[in-house]
Amino acid sequence: MTRTRRLTVSIALTVALFGVEVGFGVYAHSVALLADAGHNLTDVAGLLLALFAVRLVLRPRSAARSFGNHRATILAALANAVIITAVTLVIVAESLRRFAHPTHADATVMVWVAAGALVVNGFCVLVLRDGTQDLNMRAAVLHLFGDALASLAVLVAGVVLLVVPTATWADPASALVVAAIVLWQAVGVYRESVSVLLESTPGDVDLGRLTATMGGVAGVGEVHDLHVWSLSSEMRVLSAHLVLTGHPTLEEAQAVGDQVKRAIAVPFAISHSTLELECESCIDSQEDPCGMDTHQPVTAAVPHHH
Repeated sequence: MTRTRRLTVSIALTVALFGVEVGFGVYAHSVALLADAGHNLTDVAGLLLALFAVRLVLRPRSAARSFGNHRATILAALANAVIITAVTLVIVAESLRRFAHPTHADATVMVWVAAGALVVNGFCVLVLRDGTQDLNMRAAVLHLFGDALASLAVLVAGVVLLVVPTATWADPASALVVAAIVLWQAVGVYRESVSVLLESTPGDVDLGRLTATMGGVAGVGEVHDLHVWSLSSEMRVLSAHLVLTGHPTLEEAQAVGDQVKRAIAVPFAISHSTLELECESCIDSQEDPCGMDTHQPVTAAVPHHH
């Protein structure tokens, strides 16, 4: 099943669940159920945003966007984290108000509705999870995982109220527990989204090992001006200058560049590499042995690797 279809199925189920929880939440006077419904509402917005980003990435590259629309998934993930945070803080405020002004909730309704919501949210999590590193899809799963936790917390609160009817604290307390868990996970999405947008070196890339790998290719004497960044969670880009040894011809230099790209493509998950190949003699002296001015390094154009 494609990402688009998985997201569409999850959206449909979440919309239906939101309507059910709002209705029964008001009927049962349960802030926990309303909190869960609130998370489901953010799920709808978040999943729609994730779906839009997935469709946008599928569009072909253009002259204006030569790298395509890969950053759309990161922007969607960041926006989803903001939505999650805003709604969760509202729920925290309402839960604290309920501690000060307790309201008796219908425990039986809470248990049944929460159990149904847990099944639906759990199913949606399984539908969306595919082991991908895509931050956009992970943020969408976070939405639904948070709701699954919320449903479980509401279920526990309902059981507590059935056993101890006077335990009015159980309903808002469960909402606060869920809020804490979801906010903690949202921090991770914030951190990774901002890291990509700032074009930071991916956390799992060891620049020392990467430099050594590139420098270990026969014909490479030095690696400098090395930069690695991410366009999205699944597309990494690299640019570097390579000083070649042995005064190679243009054809030989291109062959060395291709070997370097092959050496780093899989181990470091580099999707696109741009290498500037420099003649060793051009950086060691101010004059080229052939009489050319070499204040600018002599470079060989290397085709992009996709």
